[in-house]
Amino acid sequence: MRPSLLDPLFAPLTSLPGVGPKLEKLYRHLLGRDEGPARVADLLLHLPAGTIDRRARPKLRDVVPGTVATVLVTVDRHRPAPPNRPRAPYQVYASDETGDLTLTFFHAKRDYLEKLLPVGERRIVSGTAEFYDGTLQMVHPDRVVSEADLDKLPLVEPVYPLTEGLSLNQVRRAMDGALAKLPMLPEWQDEAWLRRSDSPSFAEALHALHRPETPADVTPENAAWSRLAYDELLAGQLALALVREHQRRQPGRGSSGEGALREKVVAALPYSLTPSQERAVFDIVVDLARPERMVRLLQGDVGSGKTVVALLAAATVIEAGRQTALMAPTEILARQHLKTILPLAEKAGIRVAVLTGRERGKERSETLERLGRGDIDLIVGTHALFQDDVEFRDLALAVVDEQHRFGVHQRLALARKGQAVDMLVLTATPIPRTLALTFFGDMEISELREKPAGRQPIDTRAIPLSRLDEVVAAVGRAIAEDHRVYWVCPLVEESEKTDLAAAEQRFEELKQHFGERADLVHGKMKGPDKDRAMARFAAGETRLLVATTVIEVGVDVPEATVMVIEHAERFGLAQLHQLRGRVGRGSGRSTCLLLYRAPLGETAAARLKILRETEDGFRIAEEDLRLRGEGDVLGTRQSGVPGFRVARLDVHAGLVAPARDDAKLILSRDPDLAAPRGQALRHLLYLFERDEAIRLLRAG
Repeated sequence: MRPSLLDPLFAPLTSLPGVGPKLEKLYRHLLGRDEGPARVADLLLHLPAGTIDRRARPKLRDVVPGTVATVLVTVDRHRPAPPNRPRAPYQVYASDETGDLTLTFFHAKRDYLEKLLPVGERRIVSGTAEFYDGTLQMVHPDRVVSEADLDKLPLVEPVYPLTEGLSLNQVRRAMDGALAKLPMLPEWQDEAWLRRSDSPSFAEALHALHRPETPADVTPENAAWSRLAYDELLAGQLALALVREHQRRQPGRGSSGEGALREKVVAALPYSLTPSQERAVFDIVVDLARPERMVRLLQGDVGSGKTVVALLAAATVIEAGRQTALMAPTEILARQHLKTILPLAEKAGIRVAVLTGRERGKERSETLERLGRGDIDLIVGTHALFQDDVEFRDLALAVVDEQHRFGVHQRLALARKGQAVDMLVLTATPIPRTLALTFFGDMEISELREKPAGRQPIDTRAIPLSRLDEVVAAVGRAIAEDHRVYWVCPLVEESEKTDLAAAEQRFEELKQHFGERADLVHGKMKGPDKDRAMARFAAGETRLLVATTVIEVGVDVPEATVMVIEHAERFGLAQLHQLRGRVGRGSGRSTCLLLYRAPLGETAAARLKILRETEDGFRIAEEDLRLRGEGDVLGTRQSGVPGFRVARLDVHAGLVAPARDDAKLILSRDPDLAAPRGQALRHLLYLFERDEAIRLLRAG
């Protein structure tokens, strides 16, 4: 049961003044609550991106155009819109002893403005000032107060990330309501640590961030933000430690055999295993034979052969008469694994099936029946695998790909489909040590460092968009020589607010050059349409595939040798590396062209430079963490699954190891979280949605 003290924080946002059902929808989008209603706690953890500083009080002659100015002026006269031009602006003329200021309002109500800005009286006005036709203007000032009400003007105001349809003032008003609901929570952090780090309490930290006194109060390095970051990291580490402890307490079931089935798979391979693949398989086989449950992370670059290692792990438990499930985050990726596995499995006599959201009706029922009877050895699928009606005869191994896209509870849901299920987690994004600890706790780690034999290095070049015609000509030459080409764009359709090249628009332009040889694939297409476009490209019916980042993972066309990435400066480093990994998969030489809009910013230039220098995903991941923070390293920021709400690993990486050590110490002293600090920590686990771990405590 959730502690009742938290009820005000778990109340829906509609319990706050001014938040009705229509706005609640927008808040859900803003706060990433696509699955359920947004709650007061979600809003409180939506931290400011910056501030508006109204502390300076310049005279009008000293106002810097384009900045927020807070000025004391006398209201001279009103000039309403003429009756025959209702769309014309309503203007209020004001001045001080050094100059004049025009306040401009659109769709204004005259009686409201006459009351707000009475002629002859002095008002403090704050907003962005600009010169227009030689006159200093302020369009729709943010704040207008009388001198008597000066104390009601917040001198430093937080600025929040927004979504279309929500204004800053709406979010600030809702935030005031949320802060008013904040209960006095028990302190879950160690007192000695609080004193040593000079940390505020949880409530004090939230007040400091949402009601800042200086712009420095809302920086991630600040004590208030760092306190909340440590809270979030500790909640994560504690949950992971409880999961591990739970898995250790559950007796394992060793799976071992003679290795004959593994040998059949290896014999079916068109190449020999790399040394690191052999090492990973050895470690996994040893783990599987033990009576304790395996939890191992297999990380390796794009094309390093993780799927084959996973299949060899599966062969080990299948030989022992049991079953394996391989879960991928997207249908494209699930079907890509299937494509790699099927020919090898058929030669080795392993029975394979697929289960995604697309399998329905009779086909799905038959698959579930066969799975329950044990007539399927290995099932590949998406999150459809852990739905309630999916039952295995004897699931021994769960392989989870791109783990960071699944929560701990989803991982556990799959593990609960069998008795003492071993867990192998795959990631195509090499993860720096800090991140591996953050996302996986103390999981055993295997790394695939080499590329399979015969892979050629990829020639990577950065080219300004002004040379687009040359790139189109080069693509034409590649197609004429029978090569296949990817052309990746960042968005599907042109938005009014961005000048990004849209995939659909670029496709139309390239189609004029290449006709029916060009095709289009993007995330908004239906699954079967996407698959058909990919199949046409893989079969060589089309030669140029214009795509969004839907091809980032799991697309394997060895004949593709050219990758053009448009607006490369807008992508994260890990994502650029993933996209580049779609070529260079055959024995031919491959090229990656990074098209960028000049001039490049410092971070974007550093990213493109690193890509030109190296194809080592492990080095790229370390550089990425240094340049951009955890979201990009895991490729999650673009996929809408940020690693954290509060913690920023580029700033707070140093807190991960202490949080892990703290979690271990807590559980060694109080394994059931029953002592006073343990009880307080239960509040923390609920707040950061790690309550699955509390259920494990009850499960014993």
